[in-house]
Amino acid sequence: MKNNYKVLTDNYFQNIIIVLKSLLVGGVVGGVIVLYRITLNYAEQLSFNIYGFLRSNLMLFPIAIIILCLAGYFVGYLVSKDKMISGSGIPQLEGILKGYFRKRKSWIHTLCYKFMGGAICIGGGLSLGREGPSIQLGACVAEGLGKKLGKGRLEREILMASGASAGLAAAFNAPLAGVVFALEEIFKYFSPVILLSMMSAAVAADFLSKEVFGMSPIFNFEIIKVIPLNQYWLLIFLGILLGGFGAFYNYILLKTKILYGKLNFLNEKTKIIIPFVAAGILGIVYPVVLGGGHRIVEELTLKNGIIFLVIIFITKLLFSMVSFGSGAPGGIFFPLIVLGATIGAIFARISINYWGVDEALFNNFIILAMAGYFTAIVRAPITGIVLIMEMTGSFIHMLPLTVVAITAYVVADLLKSPPVYEALLESLLLSENVEDTEESSKKIVVEFIVKHESGFANRQVKNIKWPGKSLLVGIKRGDKNIIPKGDTKVKEGDYLTVLTDVNSESRIKEILDKMNEPKR
Repeated sequence: MKNNYKVLTDNYFQNIIIVLKSLLVGGVVGGVIVLYRITLNYAEQLSFNIYGFLRSNLMLFPIAIIILCLAGYFVGYLVSKDKMISGSGIPQLEGILKGYFRKRKSWIHTLCYKFMGGAICIGGGLSLGREGPSIQLGACVAEGLGKKLGKGRLEREILMASGASAGLAAAFNAPLAGVVFALEEIFKYFSPVILLSMMSAAVAADFLSKEVFGMSPIFNFEIIKVIPLNQYWLLIFLGILLGGFGAFYNYILLKTKILYGKLNFLNEKTKIIIPFVAAGILGIVYPVVLGGGHRIVEELTLKNGIIFLVIIFITKLLFSMVSFGSGAPGGIFFPLIVLGATIGAIFARISINYWGVDEALFNNFIILAMAGYFTAIVRAPITGIVLIMEMTGSFIHMLPLTVVAITAYVVADLLKSPPVYEALLESLLLSENVEDTEESSKKIVVEFIVKHESGFANRQVKNIKWPGKSLLVGIKRGDKNIIPKGDTKVKEGDYLTVLTDVNSESRIKEILDKMNEPKR
């Protein structure tokens, strides 16, 4: 165990060392993601140029389809050799940090295959994003450095989460969103050393990214005025709409993955051919929906009518389902944000045409819808708000963004739509038949913070039903470390450190997470 608990609780100098290590991780991750972004930019531009050439030379289209089939087969071959590169990579990362996927390819293998597969998919025109792969690539780099620099399993997990934070920061020039996402979606809790580690890594990666790509935000929407308070009822309506569409998105995505699994005539090496062929056809008849969606954002203007925007939304949604559902290496962040922006544009046109809303507020609704749609699908409202503010460079929408995000979250929750990454992880675990094995002699610690009114709060240690193969070894309350005894009372906000064996880690974390949920 290498005394993980002592390293992270008793030694303040060691905590500073962890932060410095995270700074190094951020710098290396930033370099890798900058290279990845440059590669994807060239690949996407090449894709549009080739499809533009084919539209003028349709006789070459059959040859292009053959090349696309070969590209799809090659990406499928990469996925068959390393299943960790399938999809965005975020569910895989969450699974690894929870103790699953112990038998997997090395970090360098996953990094190289993910990099290559993601670039080929974007070059083919698939509707995928760079953020998920960037997060996974960052975690892979951090895992490699952690094996050399990390002292103990818990410290290596902190470095991996820091690498993920740096990956998102460099992908979108959004350091705060990188930190918040890692805390809200990946690590699930924070302490000062975890927060500072992630911030250090994200800032280092963002600095390198801005050195190469400049200081401009990803989106450049002109904001003329803010939405008046007497029109905030529209935001509630928009949030309800986005919550419903977000739940529908998750439902369709999971059903699409199930449908792919039922295509018995296809295997891992051949099913990714489907989105490549679809991209070839759309590249000729409707190229605006290719890639992550930058071309769609350019079309979100007042000059385009509602029907045109609805067609874009439906086509992009279906193409995104076909692309991501196949298991092709690529993320859903950017495509879903673009879909949210399209919903916002449609809603804005309706509001302007029929409800007397000022035309100057058109872009405002686009920005708000991005955050609301992201929140409804990913169920990470703080990340959605911060991410959209950083991606648009607009920090005057805090209140309306919050209203829309909270409304969308509540509606999606009432519709019992599962958070997309949790649902994808569960699906992945079922497909892989992941089970715990016999107890290992190697021990590790699991650390978590006691939530308000959870199953641990305000109860004595002896009265808590601890899961088998686990032992409470430490309680940290503020700056005070407590050796737990039977009559020690656990309080809200305590950091509990539980000892278990490596093979039981995932099961213990799952049980403790359920016990730590607030009672209703």
